[in-house]
Amino acid sequence: MTDLTGLPLRSDDGAFHVVVEAPRGCPLKLKYEPPLGVFVFKRPLPLGLTYPYDWGFFPSTEADDGDPLDAMVLFDAPTWPGVVIPSVPIGVLRLLQKEGAAPGRERNDRVLVVPSEERRVEDVRGLPPRVTQELEQFFVMASKSAGKDVTIGGWEGPDAARDSIRAASEKFARRAPK
Repeated sequence: MTDLTGLPLRSDDGAFHVVVEAPRGCPLKLKYEPPLGVFVFKRPLPLGLTYPYDWGFFPSTEADDGDPLDAMVLFDAPTWPGVVIPSVPIGVLRLLQKEGAAPGRERNDRVLVVPSEERRVEDVRGLPPRVTQELEQFFVMASKSAGKDVTIGGWEGPDAARDSIRAASEKFARRAPK
C-alpha cells in the first residue's frame, strides 16, 4: 500500500489533500500507520461520542506533535478511511494539550476545511456559535479520553489555517530524506 503520509499536499488545481482516518459518525479513533500501510484501531471515543465530521490529516506535513497536521472536513456525508478529499481551509482551532505528567503544553492545531467542490462555508468564524462551541467540546472530550489535558486557544480564519499548513509542510520537507 502507498504511504499516505507522503502523498502530495496539493492537487493539480491547488486544493489541499486531506486523507480521512475516521469518518463522520465513527465512534472510535482510527490512525493510519505508515509502517503497516493500514489504519489501526487506537481507542474508542467516550460512550455516545462520535466524530462530527470526517477526521484525518494533511499528507506531507508534520505538526508540532510529530504526526501529520490534523484536519476535519466539514461536510454533510461521511466517506471512508483512506479517501483523499481535495479541500479548502476555512480556519483553525488552536489547542494546547498536556499529556500525563509531561511538563508544559504542546500546541496541537485542528485545521477545518471544506471539500473544494462544496464551499458552503468560507470562514470558520462565520459558523454559528453553537457549532464552534460543540466542536470545541468534541475535541476536549476526545482528548480527555486519551489522557490529555486540553485548553482551547481560540479560533482563527483561513489565512491562519494556510499558515499552519505551510509551516507543517516546511517541517515535513526538512526531515524528509533527500
